[in-house]
Amino acid sequence: MQSARIDQRREAGQRTRTRLLDAALDQLACRGEEGVNLRQLTDSAEANVAAVSYHFGSLKSLCDAAIEHALKRYLDAQRAQLRALGAAPTIAELAAAFARPAIQALSVGGRDLDVMRIVARSGLDPPQAWEQFDADFDAIRETVRRALKANLPDMKDRELTLRIRLAAGMLNWLVLAPVGDQFRNVSEKQIERQLVPVLAGALRGPDAG
Repeated sequence: MQSARIDQRREAGQRTRTRLLDAALDQLACRGEEGVNLRQLTDSAEANVAAVSYHFGSLKSLCDAAIEHALKRYLDAQRAQLRALGAAPTIAELAAAFARPAIQALSVGGRDLDVMRIVARSGLDPPQAWEQFDADFDAIRETVRRALKANLPDMKDRELTLRIRLAAGMLNWLVLAPVGDQFRNVSEKQIERQLVPVLAGALRGPDAG
């Protein structure tokens, strides 16, 4: 009996923790870390203010945990798309794989779009939590750079890296700016048809013909 009560308390605590994390993701996506409001967050999570300290230690630690969750989810999705590419992808195929997490988020909205918005905001103003993912971001950029180099063998590595960063910046802007709303409830295939040629052009550049 005692064991059952302990299990119930543990499960209730986990549910509260999950609701707090979800509420933090919602606020971070819409407002950034500076705009997170403790009272509104706990009201949304149907929890009391003390629950934040109990489960995370502080509001800052809760925000850090939410940002880490978003970055990991994005990186996992990006790696999966790049791994699915063939051995010698074209620039258009590379652009499509690179953009697919953002395309899916723009199409379905909800938590996927929250994650992309948090990643985009973090890219503009990297939080401390970003540092632990530096190696993951570097590995992804290197994968893209190698594939791009195979298509543009005469292009210097510095130029290739710049083009990759510019393509990432375009995606970040798209998920944050009002123009991204035009893709709401639009199929992934339609978004890809409009977006991928633009990204491929940025990666290809004027020198590729």
